[in-house]
Amino acid sequence: MSMTPEEFKDIRPYDDAEVRGAIDSLLHDRQFSHILKGMVPFLPLGVSRGILRLATVGIHSTLGFQLRFMKPIVKLILRRCSTGHSFVHDGIAPGPERYTFISNHRDIVLDSAILDLMLHDAHFPTTCEIAIGDNLLIYPWIRTLVRLNKAFIVQRSLPMREMLKASQTMSRYMHYAINEKHENIWIAQREGRAKDSSDQTQTSLLKMLAIGAEDTATAIERLKNLHIVPLAISYEYDPCDYLKAQEFQLKRDNPEWKKSKQDDLTNMKTGIFGQKGHVHYQTGSPVNKWIDTLAEQPEKEFFQAFAQRMDREIHHSYQLYPGNYVAADLLDEANGANKPNEARYSPADKATFEKYLQERVTLAAQGLQAAGVTPDTVFLRERILTMYANPARNMIKD
Repeated sequence: MSMTPEEFKDIRPYDDAEVRGAIDSLLHDRQFSHILKGMVPFLPLGVSRGILRLATVGIHSTLGFQLRFMKPIVKLILRRCSTGHSFVHDGIAPGPERYTFISNHRDIVLDSAILDLMLHDAHFPTTCEIAIGDNLLIYPWIRTLVRLNKAFIVQRSLPMREMLKASQTMSRYMHYAINEKHENIWIAQREGRAKDSSDQTQTSLLKMLAIGAEDTATAIERLKNLHIVPLAISYEYDPCDYLKAQEFQLKRDNPEWKKSKQDDLTNMKTGIFGQKGHVHYQTGSPVNKWIDTLAEQPEKEFFQAFAQRMDREIHHSYQLYPGNYVAADLLDEANGANKPNEARYSPADKATFEKYLQERVTLAAQGLQAAGVTPDTVFLRERILTMYANPARNMIKD
């Protein structure tokens, strides 16, 4: 494989020629060794490092690293931390086409990793290059690991003037990855997760995708060249729901509050190893099938309409679980309204979700108390309910 052009050196994944050296540096990183030890605590540190070394023998490409190293880990996580997973990909099929998957954002690490597993198991010819924000690359070993895992870096901590240039470079890179490297791409529909699970596509993302290709191409032609596919990610249970509720109260009580590096690590670990229930991925209608219907609108209105259609495709591709409907009805009931979704769940479903809800409120309250903050359990309960209700509300609304 040829080397990636120099202009992308600060953001690209490793080229295949760099993979072996990157793996060796990871194996010698003390922090990464302790993370690995945490995954297999029953093994001595030297043994776990030796197993990793053996597991990576013969890997000389980022795709090889994903399939040999990451895929078994993701399968193990799903086996231990979910009750099952499913993938519906109507409108796209394995073949020579490459796609840019734009999805809602449920987990910092696993969104793209699970997609890679599902694509491979569905016999798509390759996995995805992954957009990841530089704010998450808080330690050198994380940067090394994600670049081995085909991640390209979204530079977010730049002054405004430099940010525009960085956006243009990233857009050019994505067009290059799709059309020259023949890679799929995954990118979230917005910066950061929607903590209330009301998923909305940022028009700024779509505008970024429309720049950076040939100067003679129109915005629609540039977008078509990326072969965009809306993708909905649905978790029955969000392992980080109680952490998000804590953040809501901390932000409410102190608007200047910001997460620490340790908070980010806690979210990553909880998202990966927490219980998820059932996990479902489903594609919406590919953008190239309908984008021409938006072509007559002025630019501002075009991107707004494009974002709204992306939202509708994602919202209608959700898989909703009984807890989503129970949460929506509990909120309506608290506001004196009817419970329109009552036929969609049983009394046992409601009892199961209410028990789960109380456990999560308790966890959130305990975390706040440990930080010296008096928990507002009514507020925490409402925030967690809203996280589960919004997917149902969005599907009904759209």
